[in-house]
Amino acid sequence: MQLSVWTYEGPPHVGAMRVATGMKGIHYLLHSPQGDTYADLLFTMIERRDQRPPVTYTTFQARDLGKDTSQLFQDAAQELIERFKPDAMLVGASCTAELIQDDPAGLVEKMGLPIPVIPLELPSYQRKEHWGAAETFYQIVRTLSDKSRTASDLEGRRPLANLLGPTALGFRHRDDIVEVTSLLAKLGVGVNVVAPLGAGASDIAKLGEADFNIVMYPETGDLAADYLKREFGQQAIRTVPIGVGATQDFVREVAEVAGVDPEPMLQEGLSRLAWWSRSVDSNYLTGKRVFIFGDGTHAVAAARVAHEEMGFEVVGLGCYNREYARDVRAAAKKYGVEPLITDDHLAVEKAIEEAQPELVLGTQMERHIAKRFGIGCSVISSPVHVQDFPARYSPHMGFEGANVLFDEWVHPLVMGLEEHLLTMFRDDFEFNDGAVPSHLGSGHSAPAPEPITEPANDTEAAWSEDAQRELKKIPFFVRGKARKNTEAFAAEQGIATIELETLYEAKAHYAR
Repeated sequence: MQLSVWTYEGPPHVGAMRVATGMKGIHYLLHSPQGDTYADLLFTMIERRDQRPPVTYTTFQARDLGKDTSQLFQDAAQELIERFKPDAMLVGASCTAELIQDDPAGLVEKMGLPIPVIPLELPSYQRKEHWGAAETFYQIVRTLSDKSRTASDLEGRRPLANLLGPTALGFRHRDDIVEVTSLLAKLGVGVNVVAPLGAGASDIAKLGEADFNIVMYPETGDLAADYLKREFGQQAIRTVPIGVGATQDFVREVAEVAGVDPEPMLQEGLSRLAWWSRSVDSNYLTGKRVFIFGDGTHAVAAARVAHEEMGFEVVGLGCYNREYARDVRAAAKKYGVEPLITDDHLAVEKAIEEAQPELVLGTQMERHIAKRFGIGCSVISSPVHVQDFPARYSPHMGFEGANVLFDEWVHPLVMGLEEHLLTMFRDDFEFNDGAVPSHLGSGHSAPAPEPITEPANDTEAAWSEDAQRELKKIPFFVRGKARKNTEAFAAEQGIATIELETLYEAKAHYAR
């Protein structure tokens, strides 16, 4: 276990909390010391939920360790049932409580509780959050699904699908469900159950009545989908519909399994991305260097969109959840880059610095890293912060999701037309360094021109007059970066004075 200021995934019991919090009538009893209740903040603050997570903590203290902590756990279980009256209960231990080996599963088994109890064995020191969510969902499905309820004959009714994987604290899960449900409706396919998000014990019981499953988020839904395949023979669709191409593939795959015709829907032209690809700005943005990092599913999907639909050059690709490293390695090979499989944010920061991208697609951590480097960034994957739970409808899946990707990925970049105009009119009376911004009026004085200082020590390069004049011609919003890159290039080459040629050589070097 590595101590870090940032972490991409929490311990597995946090994954279990994400599943329980997303469901209805399911309560999670967590054997934990005082202080482990911090996880409540993840949901009430970041996701801005209107109620506390359905989690009860035993919260034993140091003085309790000399007593019977197992009795404390059993008392908490009894009080939980009397107070909340859940339909089913999850029981487990936090990473700290795991060390005292109280065996929560064995303790509740002896109590003869009147509701289904699902014990969770989540090894905190070997596994992490995504695995914990997947294992929890799998155990819920295995325990609560009714083996006698299976799909009826398709004749005379529309096909039914289960949507598997969305959880509480999931990146755009709420809106992705709406978008995928809409896609299915256009195909004439109904939704049997969405789980775990929004599902209760009665919903889990009828999972077997669907004709097939759609694994929206493999990190959470894969294990449950495999179980449903074995138990009910349900086929699983694992194509994640992020981007126009993937959404078209998804629609065709669903149509084949459901026995419907996808072409009328695909002819509607539901995304604006194709229009953008033929625009002036698209021509300028073609070839922009993009670095991608996140969970395996979103990283691979983003790389496909960036390369095939945006015309960007993928210069970095990686994920933090090693369970999906194989998919990321295969994608990295396709785009000719070295895969980065790590949960160390410092390694990611170093890789971004070396790749010199113009756009970063990542998590909340990459947003901070990109900000330090002055690079545009868009968040594509958890872990995320409060700004990635917008009040507006903002999916990443489906055709509307492709429109959202266009907005969120292109806007951090300097739009081509805007930059061309600024360059074209840089000598105009309103656009030169000595001009007063027009919105301030004539009563304001012009800002002082940005000085180019002498080197602070003998190891820094000085600037010649010609190089200084050329530097001032660069638009102000990228001038600082150009100067920094040129000085770094000069230091690497051992150049004492930066001449005009040095500036051009540095530009060519970083362009490569």
